[in-house]
Amino acid sequence: MRLLFLVLLVLLGLIQYPLWLGKGGWLKVWDLQRQVAAQHETNEGLRARNAALEAEVRDLATGVGAIEERARSELGMMREGEVFVQILPPGSAVPNTPPPAGAAPAKPANAAPRR
Repeated sequence: MRLLFLVLLVLLGLIQYPLWLGKGGWLKVWDLQRQVAAQHETNEGLRARNAALEAEVRDLATGVGAIEERARSELGMMREGEVFVQILPPGSAVPNTPPPAGAAPAKPANAAPRR
C-alpha cells in the first residue's frame, strides 16, 4: 500500500512539473503576460509622443506662428522694435553681459574714488 502511494505521488509530481515549470507552463505564461503589459505601456507612451510630434510638424508646415515661437524660444530672436527684458529670480547671479555701445564702462562696486 505504501509503495502504491509513493508511486502515485511521484507520478503526480511528474505530471505537475510541465504544468508549472515546463516550456508552456504557468510561470512562463505569467512572465510573458507581464512583458506584454509593459510593452503596451511603452507603446502608448510612444504613440502619444508621435502624436505630439505630428501636431508640431503640421503646425510648422501650415503656419508662421509656430515657426516664430520656436525662433523666439530656441534662438532668442526678436522682432524689430521689440525690447528684450529678462527677469531673474531673487538671489540669482546677474549674467556677465557687455555694456551697450556708447555706454560708459561700469565701476566695480568696491572701487575707491580716484583723487
